[in-house]
Amino acid sequence: MFNNLTCSGEAGWPAAGLFEYLLVGHPDARVSGKVIAEKNYFTGHYQEKIAARTAPHIAVANFLASEPMESTIIKWMQRICGARHSFTVTLNNYSGIPAHTIYLRVQDPQPFQELAIQLQTVDEFIQASACPPARLIRSPYLSIAGRLPEQVYNKAMADYAQKTFHASFMLDELLLLRRQHQFDACKTIQVFRLKPPADNFYSDVA
Repeated sequence: MFNNLTCSGEAGWPAAGLFEYLLVGHPDARVSGKVIAEKNYFTGHYQEKIAARTAPHIAVANFLASEPMESTIIKWMQRICGARHSFTVTLNNYSGIPAHTIYLRVQDPQPFQELAIQLQTVDEFIQASACPPARLIRSPYLSIAGRLPEQVYNKAMADYAQKTFHASFMLDELLLLRRQHQFDACKTIQVFRLKPPADNFYSDVA
């Protein structure tokens, strides 16, 4: 699904021996279909092909690391994700990052913010290994189109201010993606399953 995903690259391009990693969550098939339809519309209407090329995802963390560090990073992330419950993500209408990205808002960022706090232990390991600090996402969103020319962004923002979008899905896993350079496709190297939703526990007890 994510083989054609363009990573954000916001941590800077990897130096020799470093890979770029992206930890992401993705919508279920139903919501993904709605988002992909919106991406395809954007591509056709604004002639910006990158919108259709990127798979729907919400970035949780972005960082650089060497391959020998990978097993330790995965172990830490497995421990963090395995202790967290699945949660509902609601996408509610559009917004933008001037002057390059149109995105869907995540209505409740708190679960992602909690993840970012817990992932600070991974960031400490990364920095202790002489790599740049990780980018831990505290204001999550789902991109419709990024890397837009400013004039396209301005026109699209005016259009999307009049549009509505509302959809919810259960986020029950996170994917760790990796690529070697700017033109490399992201590859999934690990899937982290979250625990069943917390309310399931109470219904089972009842």
